[in-house]
Amino acid sequence: MTESYVIIGDGISGSSAAETLREADPDADITVVTDEGEPLYNRILIKEFAKGKLPEAPISIHDEEWYDERDIDLKLNTLVTDIDTDAHEVYTHESETLAYDKLLVAAGGTPVQLPVPGSDADGVHHFWTFQDARRIREDAEEADTGVIVGAGLLGIDLAAICAAQGVDAHYLMRGDRWWRYALSQDGADIIHDALDEKGVTPVFDSGASEFVTDDDGNVVETIDSNGERYDSEFAGVAIGLDFNVEFIQNAGFDIETGIIVDEYMRTGVEDVFAAGDITEFYDVVLEDHAQNGSWGSAKQQGSVAAKAMAADDVEADVDEFRWVSSYSITHFDFPFLSFGFPARGDDECERTYDDQEWRRLTFKDGKLIGGVLIGNLAPQSKYKQLIREEAQVADQKDVLLEENFDLDDLDF
Repeated sequence: MTESYVIIGDGISGSSAAETLREADPDADITVVTDEGEPLYNRILIKEFAKGKLPEAPISIHDEEWYDERDIDLKLNTLVTDIDTDAHEVYTHESETLAYDKLLVAAGGTPVQLPVPGSDADGVHHFWTFQDARRIREDAEEADTGVIVGAGLLGIDLAAICAAQGVDAHYLMRGDRWWRYALSQDGADIIHDALDEKGVTPVFDSGASEFVTDDDGNVVETIDSNGERYDSEFAGVAIGLDFNVEFIQNAGFDIETGIIVDEYMRTGVEDVFAAGDITEFYDVVLEDHAQNGSWGSAKQQGSVAAKAMAADDVEADVDEFRWVSSYSITHFDFPFLSFGFPARGDDECERTYDDQEWRRLTFKDGKLIGGVLIGNLAPQSKYKQLIREEAQVADQKDVLLEENFDLDDLDF
């Protein structure tokens, strides 16, 4: 019998799953449903587009012909409203019913809205989709002043967009440093100095309490939590994601901050899998559930999920999800890379090498699980190898922090 697969989401997880399923099952019926109006594009590059550094052309990865050539039914601008896991059916906003034998939920998330007056004003932007990037680029090109809210990896992308577009911006951060969960003051200060050099002023122990608008509803000023006022014709907000789980709230899934899945992307509901940002997956190295929004991780999860969906015996036929993620920033004169789980663990070490080079490593139960590199990214492959091999190396921090250490110098 012909198998029917439905995939909710056409990000890199969903698209990777569709491609893997077609390779594994040439005769299957495969349907991909997305509420976006365009097929898969490169979410990594949209920030370069918003900065004005790239045209639209390199951003798209698949066109609609790609799906046609693989006999994959792509449904754009289609919102899933509900699923019935007993009946094995998916329902859309157009009252369409999609039957499935196996279902993959890869619906991603939606940026969290700031619960303050004026947060829905024209000129207040959230950065997640290609359409967001288009609006951000258009407004940033016209703005002279701006604010950024959200001291994380997406927030700094918005800050870099302001810098590239010549917007005089203030970066409002709730704590005493940027990405305080993963960086110490020494590491964060390198980023703060780089922001200053780009014309973006960090403001600590702050945050937006109101966006003030003109008579036409356009943002013109931001009031922070301390009552300070900043001119801002442009505002960028990046304070996290609300995962798109509304349509599965009553479907029997185990949901915490995301959908709980095992190392094969299986949910607790029969014949339903999940992949990408929306998951809390079991990490075999961490030996715990975790979330990760990196492109490489999401792509690999989609592939693992698809193989598990098509397998007769999942645990015998499919390799478990085992991935060391990484996220890089290229906005400054020096490179920046985080890998693994730099904000978790029970032990850590760090070292400053010069005013643009710094390193921090995190450990759990003696194993290296993540870190951050600023300035010199050369050791990343060695660190990732140690993570994959679950090496007990926490007792050899001095060696690990040598600028160009050799794996042969370690005892594991």
